Amino acid sequence: MIQALPNLMSFEEFTTWLPQDGHYELIDGVAFEMQPTGEHEDVTEFISTQLTVEAVQEQLLYKFPRRALLKAPSWGTGYLADVLVLDLAAIVHEPLWQQQATITQGSSVKLVVEVMSTNWETDYARKLEDYESMGIPEYWIVDYRGLGGKKQIGSPKQPTFSVYSLMNGEYKTQQFRGSDRILSAAFPKLALTAEQVFTAGR
Repeated sequence: MIQALPNLMSFEEFTTWLPQDGHYELIDGVAFEMQPTGEHEDVTEFISTQLTVEAVQEQLLYKFPRRALLKAPSWGTGYLADVLVLDLAAIVHEPLWQQQATITQGSSVKLVVEVMSTNWETDYARKLEDYESMGIPEYWIVDYRGLGGKKQIGSPKQPTFSVYSLMNGEYKTQQFRGSDRILSAAFPKLALTAEQVFTAGR
């Protein structure tokens, strides 16, 4: 569920206003409070835990911030990803990291994960476009309830795990369902199936 706050604000005003409690994103100057369901949080926590364990085992120099913002190139827009994986060596070059825990450069990001909720159009369209424009190399959309449109996940609609990989400045898509093993450039040895993710917490 999403609730919009009426007043327009710039990204800078948003980061000054941002409360310590709650989860908020800014899209075209409008702040939205994100109110996830329990199932959404189960799936998100499962993914975050699995990726953190994988990074430790494979000695990947990644960072997993919980409340960091991604400042999009369009005016008044900043995202709070469900799971954000950063390149530990790259964030030292981020101008807003120390003061605002904000990422402005796609090169600092290894992976963004969005777990699908009722605002599926934002994940499949707006965020995809912005993450591609930022040059973020890998973007996952975890549509565990099969909510996306037929254009995004086909027909009949079913739970779908989409991996968008940046190639020559554009995202190319691979989709995984059921017992398919998820393939990821950021986590090449990850042994996880789509179904394991979709049923997390059940």
